[in-house]
Amino acid sequence: MAEHSGKDVLSSDVEIKGTIKFQKELLIDGKVEGEINSDGSLTVGENADIRAEIKTKAITIYGKVQGNIAVSERCELKSKCVLQGDLKAARLIIEEGATFIGKSEVSSGMPVKAASKADVSRSNDESAKPAFARA
Repeated sequence: MAEHSGKDVLSSDVEIKGTIKFQKELLIDGKVEGEINSDGSLTVGENADIRAEIKTKAITIYGKVQGNIAVSERCELKSKCVLQGDLKAARLIIEEGATFIGKSEVSSGMPVKAASKADVSRSNDESAKPAFARA
């Protein structure tokens, strides 16, 4: 099979029910119902109507998505998009005019370290006090 570097496209006249898996980049401008799984980048076009659980590396949404989204890197909600569902991402960009109904969880993917007692202890040393508190 020949290699191609372009983005794969599901045009606005395409309707799919089931699971979609892809490797690199996919633009969906049609209707999808089911699941979308990938280590690549997904673009949801302006004409798209997606009702699916989505797990990808990155997603950019211009159209309508109903369902939960989990991305390992970046999620971008464009100005006329509608997202109904919960969202987990390392980075989230929401343009003015975007509609987002749901919960978001934005984290770097790094485990959060609780502060130990040594991290929060203070000494009575003068240098630890703010300059205005020193006499």
